[in-house]
Order: sequence, then structure tokens, then C-alpha cells
Amino acid sequence: MVSLVVHLVLGFAVLAVIVKTNPTIFARVASGPQVSKLELFYYVAGIASVVLGYYFNNQYVAEYAPPGGLHNFVWGPGSWTEFIVLGYDNPAASSASQDYTIMSLLLFPVWSIVDGRRRGIRHAWLYCGFILFASSAFAWAFYLATIERQHRHQRSTVEVDSLT
Repeated sequence: MVSLVVHLVLGFAVLAVIVKTNPTIFARVASGPQVSKLELFYYVAGIASVVLGYYFNNQYVAEYAPPGGLHNFVWGPGSWTEFIVLGYDNPAASSASQDYTIMSLLLFPVWSIVDGRRRGIRHAWLYCGFILFASSAFAWAFYLATIERQHRHQRSTVEVDSLT
């Protein structure tokens, strides 16, 4: 259980660093609503993935970790190692797990880092921290919300410039 709380705290820390190092993106938008419907959709989907993930991870730890609270969360009963092994427990789980692994450890990191540099998103590699501390879906959702927010700032600037 301690490891779940540590993951949650580290997830919030990554979020804070991303927002703090990208002040122009996360500043108030000059015109229109402060959060667009698309941004809201991404945030809700990402938060839902974290809530569901923590619910199931809590169940996993409660069921597989040895009694007494503290245990080795790297290997042994109730650990990351056992969690990964159980993800490949049968062909159906293996199919989903390999897909999530390739998406989370190869595709998203390369895409977010390359795309982040192109868009001027500082420290885009930090979004990969969400994969470890929150969920893969939250990493994608928060990155896409960031892109939408950046796009809204650019559109707002163009609208203000066209009025002058």
C-alpha cells in the first residue's frame, strides 16, 4: 500500500513540474473558456484511468501482498515483478500486456519527446513519468490536453492580433 501512495505523490510531483516549466501553455487563455470541451474530455478520461487503475492496483496489493503492510514492492509477493508476470498469465492478458508495453515504453516516449520539441513543450519527457506513476492513458490524455491548450493559446493570439 505504501508503494501506491508513493506512486500517487510522485505522479502529482511530475504534474507540478510540467505545469511549472510550461507557464505559457498553462496560463489563462486570453479569450474563450479557460478549459475547452476537448481539454475537459482529455482530463476526465485521464483522471478516470488513474482512479480505475489505483482501484485495481489496490485490490492487487491487498490480495497478493503478504499480510503486515510493508513488503518488497520490487520483487516477491505483491510486487511490480509479480504484477508484470501476472499480466502475461494467459494468451488474452499477454496480448493486451504486450500492446500496452510497446505503447507505453516505446511509442509514447519517442512520440512525446519528438513532438514536444517540435511544439516547444519544455521537458516533454516528463510525461513518461505518468506511465510509471499514474497510467499510460493519463500520460496520453494529459499530453493531448496540453497540445489542445497550446493550440487554444495560439488561436487566441491570432484573434487578438487580427483585432488590432
